[in-house]
Amino acid sequence: MSSSKRITVAAIGDLHVSEACHQPYAPLFQEISAQADVLVLCGDLTNFGKIHEAEILAEDIRAATIPVLGVLGNHDHESGCPEQVAKILCDAGMKLLDEQAVVVKGVGFAGVKGFLGGFARGELAPFGEAAVKAFVNEAVNEARKLENALRSLRTERSMAVLHYSPIAETLAGEPLEIFPYLGSARLADAIDRFDHVRAVVHGHAHKGTYEGRTLRGVPVYNCAQFVLQPRFDRPYALIPI
Repeated sequence: MSSSKRITVAAIGDLHVSEACHQPYAPLFQEISAQADVLVLCGDLTNFGKIHEAEILAEDIRAATIPVLGVLGNHDHESGCPEQVAKILCDAGMKLLDEQAVVVKGVGFAGVKGFLGGFARGELAPFGEAAVKAFVNEAVNEARKLENALRSLRTERSMAVLHYSPIAETLAGEPLEIFPYLGSARLADAIDRFDHVRAVVHGHAHKGTYEGRTLRGVPVYNCAQFVLQPRFDRPYALIPI
């Protein structure tokens, strides 16, 4: 029997807050706070990784009355200052999932941005030029960080939070040619090492599919808001765990 009650996680990715926005998510975060126990943000929180974009989102994060956890996405790195973006968001109350896992109401949360690299036979191998090896090494390092964070958890139930997808199934709807740029199977390899992982959320694939599973059968949810809006008539998913 579980030692803690099930909780409801609200997950949304790809907010893409721009400098032209004014309180774009404050009302939504207040709405979510009345329906969920924790809010998870699945990367691409800003449009170009600019300081002012992060400041705008930070004000909206303060409107949430439940714990806010999240990871950065590739857009949050665009301007070359992801550390500053992260600090602004964390100062507003978001807990960044990267090197450290978090426990909320008895449920563990571990996350990383993730990286590219592909799936199955299309997975890029660390062979040949130094640039290719460096590319693959980045994917390996992200998977290793996720594995280490998951290993640190002692909870019976946990959720993995990513930006890039760990499986190809939730990318269905995107052009097949770009699948290697939307995620990496190395992330799923890390997830499937742990029995306590009960769900995975990610973003990034705007035209993808909502639900899939890892090889071990762990549910994976594509929570890019562009996938969620037509499915639920709202830009976030509510996931019991």
